[in-house]
Amino acid sequence: MFQLNLANTENRKITEQKGNITIFEYDHDMSVDPGTAVSAYFASKMNVRRRQALFQLDANNSVICQAGAMQWIAGSVAAATNVKGVGDFAKKLIGSAVTKESAIKPLYQGNGLLMLEPTYKYLLIEDVGAWNGMVIDDGLFLACSSSVSLRTVARSTFSSAIAGGEGLFNSCLAGQGLAVLESRYPREELVEVVLDNDELKIDGNFAVAWSQSLNFTVERSTKTLIGSAASGEGLVNVYRGSGKVLMAPL
Repeated sequence: MFQLNLANTENRKITEQKGNITIFEYDHDMSVDPGTAVSAYFASKMNVRRRQALFQLDANNSVICQAGAMQWIAGSVAAATNVKGVGDFAKKLIGSAVTKESAIKPLYQGNGLLMLEPTYKYLLIEDVGAWNGMVIDDGLFLACSSSVSLRTVARSTFSSAIAGGEGLFNSCLAGQGLAVLESRYPREELVEVVLDNDELKIDGNFAVAWSQSLNFTVERSTKTLIGSAASGEGLVNVYRGSGKVLMAPL
């Protein structure tokens, strides 16, 4: 048995809870010395704060994490490699090379708590099942339920990869379960667009996540080259079909 003082305190607040995941945020950094106190004070005023994800693990809830993300474990929790044979290892190694993600992500299972390392980025809890395959930008993945699969997907067209600025390959989360994403942008600034047999055009690679069911292409902003030149937009990223897109403001 163990006991922890992880309830809300004057400095540590619970900002989001979903399923077996809890997100903590520290109002300001108290672990400072006189030389860094001023910068820490103004950082907290600009919402630059430490955040952590806590997972409650049991027989029905195990978690796959980015390598090196674990800070501490309480209870009877063990880590495994989450590699199913030589073929699976080869696929993970290839996917790691093209997406810059770690090839081996540990699987934590058992009964207890798993706390991840603190980060100054924003932590987003997403229901993967609601996305019908969630394609994410490189570096966004932090952790997910073991019921969610993380695989590498390629662009449907070479032009969309090169001209769209999104790269040839991305990580894709699929299945039913929750995932934690490590975002440069807070939830309040992100724009979520839900498409129902429609299209979305974005001038630049502002999309941080989108449904795999969407058809992603790169096209001229208008039907003619002269029109594109006159509008000053040139090429735009186009998402067509039914699904969701999560856009960053900057």
